[in-house]
Amino acid sequence: MLRYELTEADVGDIKFGVSPLCEMGLSLRALKEPERYPLQAPWLARTDAARTGVDVDVLLGLINDRLWTPDFLNPRPSSPLTRLPEELAALGRLDPRGVLGQLEELHGSVPPSFRGTPAAALQRIVTVLGDYWERAFQPHWPRMRSILQADIVHRGRRIAHGGLAMMLNEIAPEVSFADNVVTVRNRDLHPWVVPARGRGLTLVPTMFANRASVPLGGDEPPLILYSARGQGVMWQTENPVTIGAVSALLGRTRTALLLALAEPASSTELGLRFDVSASAVNQHLRALRDGGLVTSTRYGHSVLYFRSELGSALLARD
Repeated sequence: MLRYELTEADVGDIKFGVSPLCEMGLSLRALKEPERYPLQAPWLARTDAARTGVDVDVLLGLINDRLWTPDFLNPRPSSPLTRLPEELAALGRLDPRGVLGQLEELHGSVPPSFRGTPAAALQRIVTVLGDYWERAFQPHWPRMRSILQADIVHRGRRIAHGGLAMMLNEIAPEVSFADNVVTVRNRDLHPWVVPARGRGLTLVPTMFANRASVPLGGDEPPLILYSARGQGVMWQTENPVTIGAVSALLGRTRTALLLALAEPASSTELGLRFDVSASAVNQHLRALRDGGLVTSTRYGHSVLYFRSELGSALLARD
């Protein structure tokens, strides 16, 4: 069990972020023990051929038999729009001896894939992770990112509706918050207390977690990785389900989009889910927004759409 002790300043500095490097690091769990991550079985199947050229020995050297990964794979994202090149550049600037030290602590000894000079080992890690990203993540990242961003928007709405404490107490079964202390219960964690000391707390949704997890190093700034909502639809193509009167009024596709927008989503994500071109989706969304049935908000470089109260009332009436 870990307890993050927050000051009032830390409570005011709780933020969300998305980290491509975290996603890659946590995805190694699915590579190592795919049976424990059934929601990502389609990702494993779709990327199987692409991953054949990746140095798997290096990747599996970054995770141990308990499915723990080194802290250098869990950077604190500065925003929900963190880019992988920035994170890989920061990784490449770390002290190579410290990186090998984390791997030695993880495994009990430095894995054979990283033997040699520390600088060469670090460069090998950066290169292989970049290759892994291009082959297995980059083609699917826009939709992954949309799901992660939609989760963050949902958490923000929960804060607005019921306050910070309610959001933290429902973010994961293992996480609780009371009296400015965030507790993460995990059977793999030895009990320890980490004072935040003005460093805030970063919350990172991920597609590759069955439960909340935290860094192994007790001196690291507070960070909680938790399972994102909606990841089960990542690989599904929606079969539009329509409601009679609304479908007759709006048409089958727009009614299906209105039903899907019970949760925030981008036009890119919706296009993938419904197998519709981006231009067609945007045309339908503009019509729904102009009619007051959906709302939109800019989230960094993306626009997220969400069903309005009027849209929900229309569906409920039918």
